[in-house]
Amino acid sequence: MDAKRQDEAHAGQTPERERRRWPRDVQPDNEAALPLAPALEPLSFSTLELAPEDQFAAWQAHVAPLVEAKLPDNKSLDDGFPADHTAWNLGGMLIVEQRAPAHSYMRSAAKLRSSSIDHWYVVLPHTGRSWTEVDRRVAEGQPGKLEIRSLGYPFRGRTTESESLFLYLPRDLFADVAGTLDANNNSILSGNFANLLIDYINSIVTRLRNLTAEDLPRIVHATRSMIIACLAPPAQHAAAAEQLASVALMERARRYVQNNLDAARLTPDSMCRALGVSRSRLYQLFEPSGGVLHYIQSRRLLAAHLALSDPADSRRIVEIAEAFGFSSAANFSRAFSKEFGYSPRESRRTMVLPRPAHSVSLSEREKAASFEDWLKTLGS
Repeated sequence: MDAKRQDEAHAGQTPERERRRWPRDVQPDNEAALPLAPALEPLSFSTLELAPEDQFAAWQAHVAPLVEAKLPDNKSLDDGFPADHTAWNLGGMLIVEQRAPAHSYMRSAAKLRSSSIDHWYVVLPHTGRSWTEVDRRVAEGQPGKLEIRSLGYPFRGRTTESESLFLYLPRDLFADVAGTLDANNNSILSGNFANLLIDYINSIVTRLRNLTAEDLPRIVHATRSMIIACLAPPAQHAAAAEQLASVALMERARRYVQNNLDAARLTPDSMCRALGVSRSRLYQLFEPSGGVLHYIQSRRLLAAHLALSDPADSRRIVEIAEAFGFSSAANFSRAFSKEFGYSPRESRRTMVLPRPAHSVSLSEREKAASFEDWLKTLGS
């Protein structure tokens, strides 16, 4: 209750009029004080710049760690194969945005014997249809439906021209529920839980370029929990539904904060109204993040730091402070220096260094120069 009253008191304070000059620069105490910059750099592959007759061979080589790809019988190499494949490495999960013409694919028993890749993967088609067979059972993929499949089992299938999202997750991530996943290999996930997972995946994809290293393990954990909930037996649905509701609400709250960093009245009360929750529920939700106001201020300070460190941003420091909800230059400078260990003015001369994603060291990322490398080191 004390923390709650303190937050309420802070939220109700009237910003004092700025009367002082900017304080002297404070030198950074150590490199660890640097804020986290966006952690992800995509690994992009495209056949579009190749000659049409060379496009499909390039695609075959790119997806060779996963499947053997073939053209439909009515297509030839001269017809071309314009395809795009963009991968994002979250450390414990790969997200792939893929666009490709019609083709067939097979992960044969022979490929399994020569491959150490046995991850689970989830497919969310945005356009097109597919038919995938495992042990004579065919799963039909289509927009709005999620497919889950193991790379540790042989399969074959075909797809029309399509745009899809793929999530690759290491088998060890589901070690405690391996039996449940194995029993649902090559399944189509449906129902309310699956719809929540679809919304969650789409919301993450829209923010991939802005995620920081501290976001990544939470996203991987939430995705794992939601997949398990989709596959849970009815007896466990109540607990799974409560967990999913909290995950979905937290994601909505994070998006609301991120989209309103420049709002003068971004407060717990405004968030309660926007999210349709009580004040106690909101405080409970943000307790692991240090409280609602702490989270809001941290995100504002990080956004301000990124702006100050951007050579293309010519705004004055006070203008950037005001843009992210700080009406007092002195208050902004004090909060900024406390958060990062140096002043806003010093950050003008500070490079924001990207940090490696959770579970993947910088040296591993430097070595992982291909999609196959990312698959092999996933989760390690």
